[in-house]
Amino acid sequence: QVQLVESGGGLVQAGGSLRLSCAASGRTFNGYAMGWFRQAAGKEREFVATLNWIDGSTVYADSVKGRFTISRDNVKNTVYLQMNSLKPEDTAVYYCAASRDGVKSSRWFNYDYWGQGTQVTGSS
Repeated sequence: QVQLVESGGGLVQAGGSLRLSCAASGRTFNGYAMGWFRQAAGKEREFVATLNWIDGSTVYADSVKGRFTISRDNVKNTVYLQMNSLKPEDTAVYYCAASRDGVKSSRWFNYDYWGQGTQVTGSS
């Protein structure tokens, strides 16, 4: 059974940086697509970024393009989300997700496995 565990969240001032990690256990991610989503209080879950594990190709939401970077470490079986130039509106619980079919998607229902989430708070 696949388990995803996020870490790295916290409180950061506007303009600061954080790096989120998503470590997997139970199997490797080879052939999967990985995604990061976020959900702010009272709002729907929102797509942030996605990555294909085999070729490393990525897609980003317009709201984070140029500021966030999704990447992977094959040896550690871990996906990262580097977040720079953070804004107060980036405040949310961030979730890591994995899709067995390997197709990058911005739709949360296309993902099969989810982590428990990690809180990111950007202060003004």
